Amino acid sequence: MRRSRRPVVRRGRCGVVRRSLGRPFGRLWAAYAVSAYGSGLGFGALALTAVLVVHASPAQVSALSAVGPAVGALIAVPLAPWVERRRKRPVMIGMDLCRFAAMASVPVAHAVGRLCFVQLLVVSAVVAAAKIAFNAASGAFLKTLVSPRDLLVANARLESTNWSSIAVGPPLGGAATGAFGPVTTVLADALSYLLSALGLTAVRTREAPPRATDEARIRAGGTLDGWRHLLARPGLRALWLNNMLVAGLIMATEPLLAVLLLRDLGFPPWQYGLAFAAPCLGGLVGSRLARRVVTRYGRHRVLRTAGTLRAVWLIGLAFTPPGTAGLVTVIAVELAIIVHMSLYTPVLATYRLEQTPRHLIARTLTAWSIGQQAAIAVLTALAGLLADATGPRTALTVAGLLILATPLLLPRRESLAPAAEEATAPAGSGAG
Repeated sequence: MRRSRRPVVRRGRCGVVRRSLGRPFGRLWAAYAVSAYGSGLGFGALALTAVLVVHASPAQVSALSAVGPAVGALIAVPLAPWVERRRKRPVMIGMDLCRFAAMASVPVAHAVGRLCFVQLLVVSAVVAAAKIAFNAASGAFLKTLVSPRDLLVANARLESTNWSSIAVGPPLGGAATGAFGPVTTVLADALSYLLSALGLTAVRTREAPPRATDEARIRAGGTLDGWRHLLARPGLRALWLNNMLVAGLIMATEPLLAVLLLRDLGFPPWQYGLAFAAPCLGGLVGSRLARRVVTRYGRHRVLRTAGTLRAVWLIGLAFTPPGTAGLVTVIAVELAIIVHMSLYTPVLATYRLEQTPRHLIARTLTAWSIGQQAAIAVLTALAGLLADATGPRTALTVAGLLILATPLLLPRRESLAPAAEEATAPAGSGAG
């Protein structure tokens, strides 16, 4: 496979060095940005639709956040070898089109008066499965577009785009929800996937199909090779287990906060969106600093420190008061979480790609995502049941206390092995 051109280094204002990762990555980044900003606009759109249109109970809202992704994860299991055996760009385009069709069905059903909670569950499952397959393919595709030394820079740019989209999107989505209803933001999210698919068609780079040696390994190893790879490497195993619990506990609070803020405390939709959007500006800070911080302090220290600090603030959400003080509390807690998460995530993503040979990338990323989605589903369902029995504040308190133990799972320095591509890949199956 032919690599893209060598990155161009430009020196901008104040002596800041900026690396150009090539036109193919630029187009991939643009397509990602369109989808990310659409999803930011539609942040929590299905949950808001369930609460405000279908009038779902707290248990149903939690089920929407739990059952849909769980079913989507099951659907994604057999997709992993299928993704591995194919060129990744067409897979990404196909998954974007699947998400467009699923999300667009919601405003169509609402327009004809047939929207129901079951349809929201089905849409959630389809979107979750397509997201897992898309992320698996995009990780492998990214490794073909940029050189190994630029992976951290590329991941940091994608991460900064993700957080900036959430900073801008939810306030606009909250305003649109207040003016036109939550189904409007569902439609905007759907259209963003269509535009992303169109943008990916402009990424012109020669992508070779898997080689014969890789095909043989894929057929022989099957779906479970991704999990075997994660469990066989101490560093990846520790990071995976930590990530499942942290992601599961943080995401379990989303439907609880929706009920607490929108129903119990009477926040208007625009304030609900602002409470999650404003802190995302901190994501720009963390992601842009990732490369410098790793260079200065080393990868292990960044993973340990940022991985710990992203987990200690969640308990604050349980003490959210009404009114302006409550809005400030949520913003402050989310800001602290996001700054450290945005610093941690690109470092983790880069290490994961470095540790995975080309013929295993799609299955490993799928296994990672399925584990994360399963954890989110289980913990969200349990949190919803607890909230039904005791109230959302109690459930938020339990989640905040449990997440304090997750730093114990972060890997020690000796378990963070160097890049594994040369050691584990078959002859001639490098990332390029």
